[in-house]
Amino acid sequence: MTRPRNWLTTALRLVAGIAIAVPAALLTGASPAAAHPMPHSVVELDVYQASVSARLELPADDFSRASGIDLSDTTQATLSGRAEAVRTYLGRHIRPATTGGEAWDVSTGSLRLSSTEQTSTGPYRELVAEVVLTPPAGADVRHFTFGYDVIVHQVVTHTALVTVRQDWAAGQIGGEGATQVGTIRIDTRTMTVPALKVDLDDGSAWRGFLAMVRLGGDHILTGTDHLLFLLILLLPAPLAAGGRRWDGLVGVRSALGRIGRTTLAFTAGHSVALAATALGRLDIPGRPVEAFIAASILVGAIHAVRPLFPGKEALVAGVFGLGHGMAFSFVLAEMHLSTGQLVTSLLGFNLGIELVQLLLVCLALPSLLVLARLRVQPALRLAGALLTGTAALGWLADRLGLPNPVARAADSAGSHTTPLLAALTVTALAATAWTLAIRRPARPGPAEPPAATSPEPEERHAAAGAGTG
Repeated sequence: MTRPRNWLTTALRLVAGIAIAVPAALLTGASPAAAHPMPHSVVELDVYQASVSARLELPADDFSRASGIDLSDTTQATLSGRAEAVRTYLGRHIRPATTGGEAWDVSTGSLRLSSTEQTSTGPYRELVAEVVLTPPAGADVRHFTFGYDVIVHQVVTHTALVTVRQDWAAGQIGGEGATQVGTIRIDTRTMTVPALKVDLDDGSAWRGFLAMVRLGGDHILTGTDHLLFLLILLLPAPLAAGGRRWDGLVGVRSALGRIGRTTLAFTAGHSVALAATALGRLDIPGRPVEAFIAASILVGAIHAVRPLFPGKEALVAGVFGLGHGMAFSFVLAEMHLSTGQLVTSLLGFNLGIELVQLLLVCLALPSLLVLARLRVQPALRLAGALLTGTAALGWLADRLGLPNPVARAADSAGSHTTPLLAALTVTALAATAWTLAIRRPARPGPAEPPAATSPEPEERHAAAGAGTG
């Protein structure tokens, strides 16, 4: 009876040994790269009217392993020595074509090395390449086959995630998020890398126009500097200037006229500059323009304390509005639109700016008129001017090459648009209610019966005289 028991014990020991030995062998024999998830490549497409730009984010170690181009000791300064080899490799492994099989032109531009991190992976170095894909004349850029096997052809576990980052005709602009197109990986059954079929919807100019309206509205709403400039110019609009100080009030009609003219002049100034800069495709350096905007806000803050140009706020708003319009044009320049798309985008973008600007002025208007009539008006005006001037100085220093926490704090204010709109709405309602309350005429009460009191001495004397007469 001991034989079956010995045989069973031996079998169990053998199974247990295999169960321990196999995982141990796999763990000890595996390479460090297999011990944790490896980063994947990212291909971000920007779809234009006649071409597609691709931004490639490639893990540097996997790229070196697949291409044979060693980037382990390469820095950004020494990358130029390997740039030609990198471009040649990318050109061989990026092969877009029309749906009919006609090849596109592939041109690799700038290259750079950086450090990054993906979800579930540790920090790693990546190679970022900018590639332009140009179809044959008349070919459809929205429907094509994307032949791509960078890294994947050698590292069988590697994948490439393909997304669309910008597509004007589909209404996707301004970094609103990426739309996933598909994933490129090796087919383990055939050991080949199938081309990815890119089928975007047809898109339309109307969708692009609406997207630009939204972008213009978001830009002015989150552009703290543009809002502060306009509001600080409107702050003393209901006040009268006496010498070198604000003293007294102007009439409501005069205040409304000043606010309307200032807003209209600012609109005209930035609209003209935006159109001229964008349509002329003028390459204007950004830092001087941004510094000019900061200086304009500082001038507006000083004017709110001591009148610098009383009665000429509209003229000043128009002149400074030119600089703000140039800054607006930088948004359109980054999108690399065709002339037709640019004209449509210009109209939509400017319309979005004006609609939100009009909304904000209407919300601020009741508070401005009520504030001018309060005893605390000077203190509140000085506090607002001081806060605005501080932000302007921070921006000016930052845009002249001196980063500082004041500028960062002022920029971050643009991310809190919901509280801003809520505060403006509440104050506008409160100011309107207060105005209506103080202007409401007193209602006449019910007629009171004459008091049954004894007549005054003079009346009693007159009555007695009349009675005796």
